[in-house]
Amino acid sequence: MELQENQYVYIQSFKHDGSLHRTWAMGYVIESNEKRIVAVTNRTLVSESDGRKWVTREPAICFFYPDRWYNVICMIRKTGIHYYCNLASPSIYDGEAIKNIDYDLDVKVSPIGKTTLLDEDEYEEHSKYMNYGTKLDRVIHKGLDKLMVDIRLKNSPFNHDEIEKLYDKYLKEVNYHKEDKSES
Repeated sequence: MELQENQYVYIQSFKHDGSLHRTWAMGYVIESNEKRIVAVTNRTLVSESDGRKWVTREPAICFFYPDRWYNVICMIRKTGIHYYCNLASPSIYDGEAIKNIDYDLDVKVSPIGKTTLLDEDEYEEHSKYMNYGTKLDRVIHKGLDKLMVDIRLKNSPFNHDEIEKLYDKYLKEVNYHKEDKSES
């Protein structure tokens, strides 16, 4: 099933054991093709597996790939564009939501390109507890290597100009749809 642009979609992240990890109530799809899905979250309700709920503070452009072992959330803040990268299975859209399996490791990238690897302890713990295995461990670390190369080379989506253009596109589309509704 193909995801259409200019519509809202649920985003769900699971853990390796199949349990639901996190759900975003809606992301506005600004691009959907065979290479990636790009969705914007803006003051979006997020539900955690432990029952906590919170609302995102700033707009974020989220990149989901059918062939990469990571996804990227580009948060647009007053201090610049901050990237939060989740090592995760390739993402799919199944008619209900954009879905992937979160594999704990995360990489934060500051607006000036400084990277920080997060949650290595959580990865080790879950790797044993959920039995990731050697083969999956290799695939995840290969995904991490590819991610670090993309960050260093400023490949998409680690290009501020691209993020700004996509955010402008989102603002125009959302305002266009608001004007549509006010005229009817």
